[in-house]
Amino acid sequence: MPLQTTKSKVVIYQLMTRLFGNQTTANIPYGTIEQNGVGKFKDINETALKAIKQLGVTHIWFTGVIEHGLLTDYSAFGISSDHPSVIKGRAGSPYAIKDYYDVSPDLAVNVPERMKEFEQLVERTHSAGLKVIIDFIPNHVARKYKSDAKPAGVKELGETDDTSVSFKATNNFYYLPGQSFKAPINSTFLAAMGATTLPGFQESPAKVTGNDQFTPQPSINEWYETVKLNYGVDIQQGRKTYFDPVPDTWVKMKDILLFWAGKNVDGFRCDMAEMVPVEFWNWAIPQVKAANPSIVFIAEIYNPNEYRNYIKKGQFDYLYDKVQLYDTLRNLMSQHSNTQDIAAIQASLNDINGNMVHFMENHDEQRIASRFFATDPWKAVPAMVVSTLIDKAPIMIYFGQEVGEPGAGAEGFGGDDGRTTLFDYWGVPEHQKWVNGGAFDGGKLAEEQKQLRQFYGDILTFANTNKAIANGDYYDLTDHNLKAGNLTNRIHAFVRNFEDEKLVILSSFSDSTTHIKLQLPKEVAEKLELTAADVYMGRDLLRSGTEVGFSKDFTFEVNVPAYSSYIFKIK
Repeated sequence: MPLQTTKSKVVIYQLMTRLFGNQTTANIPYGTIEQNGVGKFKDINETALKAIKQLGVTHIWFTGVIEHGLLTDYSAFGISSDHPSVIKGRAGSPYAIKDYYDVSPDLAVNVPERMKEFEQLVERTHSAGLKVIIDFIPNHVARKYKSDAKPAGVKELGETDDTSVSFKATNNFYYLPGQSFKAPINSTFLAAMGATTLPGFQESPAKVTGNDQFTPQPSINEWYETVKLNYGVDIQQGRKTYFDPVPDTWVKMKDILLFWAGKNVDGFRCDMAEMVPVEFWNWAIPQVKAANPSIVFIAEIYNPNEYRNYIKKGQFDYLYDKVQLYDTLRNLMSQHSNTQDIAAIQASLNDINGNMVHFMENHDEQRIASRFFATDPWKAVPAMVVSTLIDKAPIMIYFGQEVGEPGAGAEGFGGDDGRTTLFDYWGVPEHQKWVNGGAFDGGKLAEEQKQLRQFYGDILTFANTNKAIANGDYYDLTDHNLKAGNLTNRIHAFVRNFEDEKLVILSSFSDSTTHIKLQLPKEVAEKLELTAADVYMGRDLLRSGTEVGFSKDFTFEVNVPAYSSYIFKIK
């Protein structure tokens, strides 16, 4: 059963759980948890959830819930310690899973009660009228994977592996027999710890790195902190497959999915899903949905040639739309590409448009307000309008996006790259102004930030309440009007239509005000049931108060300010 209904559009709010509620502002590069603080499950309280819902959000993706490797010592609670040579930063990557059956102790106020605190967060979120998405990381685990919380009778990953061979279909991992793992040296981290060397990390034979690096000495730029899981694919022998009998890894991962489905989560965002064979998803997803029919699966995937395979055979409900719509909109914001490219993307995905998750930020991408991207968060207005309203698919934003968080500074392992760190304990400054000491009311935001958040609330709420956006047809207007000489290739226009709701959505990616003429082609006017005998006008629904009048050939003229949008409702 998909997230989408005939009544509303899905709006996902992604938040990094350990950063969202953190109010500490020290922000010392490579700082400890004591120095820089950490957010907790309990910080995401009823007030915070209500404020998120008021943006028009329907689902929250809590990133970094499942226990991953980190350097804070929780051995007093029976949690094995991690090795600094194979942890990125001090807080560690939330995608280097250490125990599939547990949650991160960093996120708990009372560590022994950490799972209960997560379950209470799920209950609070549902009580607020929101649904819960968590990450499932199927492709790789932390080098020191050790499940302290696995149910009785569950065998550890790798427990019965034959480590004398590189590949065996019954193994959980891939090995490099006769070779020992050697971690890369992070001199910046060593300096932050006041050390010149670290104790050696022992792993022999070396396991293959999570991003398919068959070397015992991966570089600092590889996923060296993780090891690849074996789904019965002999990667070194032409990716030959051994799926009968069902590989042990398949069974273990299906059981993990069922465990979390039993915690009443509503969906999984599956990390690097295309690095796991589609046959596994075809086998596992129906079994999980048999146990919980309403649960949904979102695939992080970057190869358009595999999109339909992962939807139709893999049984995914939704896929990332990164390499097509996101990349095109980003290029448009940077004055590259042209608006005709958007219609081509929509046409190429015509049969699966509703399965694509659109976004302009997530934890992997640079912040819009960073100097590496747009600097000015208002430049994202046309991109957000297009990605939010162009089809029935879900739209996602990343916490802090709505107040112009720039991801500035070198946080530690994350570096100064325009992203909010995945690897470090940190405070997120502009987001913290909205948190406002736990009031979650934006009390410390500048007036312009409040206006920006209002824009996001307007566009997201409009998307999930307007029937033409959730259920309507789409018609491109850009190509026709470019050919007619009415537009420049910095202007984009399309129609969304459902029953009596007829919308013309117009966006400018230009850096200056543009006077345009826009005509509805005859075939579109007929689809909208417009007649030359009647007089029509359009009123903007985005607070500008702008109105336009249509001529008998369904044409209107208007000035479009730089980086702005109109939603004209035809009456």
